[in-house]
Amino acid sequence: MAGPGSDAEVADWVRGLGLPGLVDLHVHFLPDPVQRKVWAYFDDAERNYGTAWPVHYRQSEGERVEVLRSLGVVGYAPLVYPHKPGMAEWLTEWVLDFAARVPEAVPTATVYPEPSVGRYLEGALRAGARCVKAHVQVGAYDPRDDLLDPAWGLLAEAGVPVVVHCGHGPLPGAHTGIPVFEEVLRAHPRLAVVLAHAGMPEISEALDLAERYPRVHLDTTMVGVDFTLRNAPLPDDWTARLADLGDRIVLGTDFPSIPYAYAEQLRAIAGWAQAPGLGEPFLRAVLHDNPARLLALGEH
Repeated sequence: MAGPGSDAEVADWVRGLGLPGLVDLHVHFLPDPVQRKVWAYFDDAERNYGTAWPVHYRQSEGERVEVLRSLGVVGYAPLVYPHKPGMAEWLTEWVLDFAARVPEAVPTATVYPEPSVGRYLEGALRAGARCVKAHVQVGAYDPRDDLLDPAWGLLAEAGVPVVVHCGHGPLPGAHTGIPVFEEVLRAHPRLAVVLAHAGMPEISEALDLAERYPRVHLDTTMVGVDFTLRNAPLPDDWTARLADLGDRIVLGTDFPSIPYAYAEQLRAIAGWAQAPGLGEPFLRAVLHDNPARLLALGEH
């Protein structure tokens, strides 16, 4: 089934798959001052990343909520992330409030290696957080830091998934790399992990990790779209390996700060589904069933 040609076609295309809507495990909503700083960074992307990054959905918070509704996104994880100590707790408080006022938004939290992380993460889980963001690259921290050990333990015990940006894309960090995060999994093998951006550009290594750890998932965020293919090409065996991991691939998009339309990500996924052993069952799993299961939609 060919993907949608434009955002205007997305909702009908999703209904044509027999789905009630999309579930997006990787979107961002941030307090306005933080969001403006993020967009300012992307505005300077030619200096920061070596390529232009025009933000496609530079709109108010309310307008962005309505865009997702118009696309037929019926559930999503609004992810927040700190870049320094002292941010994670108030960002978590902010996003829990956001989720309380937006029906489609699942309560989330974030973490940072600091003495208080166990306390505020435990509080967030008690408040209903069902997904957590850990941004190793932006936070510039070591995920193996002893200060984070209580957080990984809490999440493993609770079965709450953590979306981890630990790959080297778009730029390597001091502690990025799939092998680095695998050390966390060795210590906490029951941790439910979603490798953001399928671990780009280490996509093959991310697939290997998912094969070794049954609770490791990959999200589709910016994977296989023209913008990233030049620097993070898909492995030659990408679709063949997806056939074995179809229940652990989940929709993610990075809305709103992507430099192209939402429909482009869906077209990429639809293209993979043309491969043998995938098809519409794969699409339904990735676009709705897998992320809905991880986010416990329908159970709350």
